[in-house]
Amino acid sequence: MIQKEYTAEARLAVPELGAVTWQSPSNIALVKYWGKKPVQLPANASISFTLKNCYTSTKLSFRKADERSVKVFVDGKEQSSFLKKIETFFKRIESYCPYVNHYAFEIETENTFPHSSGIASSASGFSALALCVLSIERKAARLSDADFYRKASFLSRLGSGSASRSIYGPMAVWGRHSNYTESSNDFSIPYHDVHDIFKTYQDTILLVDKGEKKVSSTLGHDLMNDHPFSANRFQQARNHMFELQKILKSGNILDFNRLVEKEALTLHAMMMTSNPYFMLFKPNTLNIIQKIWEKRESDNIPFTITLDAGANVHLLYPAEYKQPALDFIKDELIVYCENEQYICDEVGNGPLLKTQHYA
Repeated sequence: MIQKEYTAEARLAVPELGAVTWQSPSNIALVKYWGKKPVQLPANASISFTLKNCYTSTKLSFRKADERSVKVFVDGKEQSSFLKKIETFFKRIESYCPYVNHYAFEIETENTFPHSSGIASSASGFSALALCVLSIERKAARLSDADFYRKASFLSRLGSGSASRSIYGPMAVWGRHSNYTESSNDFSIPYHDVHDIFKTYQDTILLVDKGEKKVSSTLGHDLMNDHPFSANRFQQARNHMFELQKILKSGNILDFNRLVEKEALTLHAMMMTSNPYFMLFKPNTLNIIQKIWEKRESDNIPFTITLDAGANVHLLYPAEYKQPALDFIKDELIVYCENEQYICDEVGNGPLLKTQHYA
């Protein structure tokens, strides 16, 4: 069914050449997905905030050729190290987008944040690339906005699972769950049944370690296959998806804090109890978390922490607490950040088409 629904016509009259640029954001999962099935299907459903300032800008230039070729430029410099992942992505999507086999591609990409450091750069990167590729198809075929973004989410997932969620804002759900209408393992859906307070949420990312992770997310996901606690974890995630749905609708910040922090800590607990086990926390990760919890208790400010698969801490809070949060960071937390660096972000609305031309 998916093969038929998302396969472009082999004889589609796509452009001879052109270029398209998309800006696509990262996202931060509130209920985490950890563990997957072939190919790029989640072991449990997840839901995320779409970010605004942490994004990838990708320009895809293309011209007709006898066979596919790809060059990748990161921050203006050619980077062959990314080619393997890009080629894997193209091979996975070629049955749905057969036209990709007949272009010479040049990909120029840049991030507004450090890649490979636990801020989902693969999510923003592959979603931006999928949107660029699908724009070629949209030029030749009639695709409604809904169909365009759904197929873009479907293609993004084949590059990086979490990339499927970056297609939508302010929130997205990926993975089949009985409480989320039209949810699917194959693509993400936008989620809008959210109290206004959560639409204002800020995410200040405290950069504990900007270096590349020692253990890739792909390896971490694979280790869930034989994890002694995987069944309990997947059930916990299913329950949390149900609970968070009610929390997001009601605007209950205290329950939001409790659930989101439990999810973040469970994610890292799975890493620390896998075989082989590993730890992505750094000493300053723990220092920051402890300081935030102390501040929340002493000043009654609803700060919340979450983490992706990395050492950096995401400090979440409603917009009305932005100034107290920034003062707190400068006074007490910045000393734990690498080179005293942090990123101020907030909930955003999803990708933006920046430029396009075809011939």
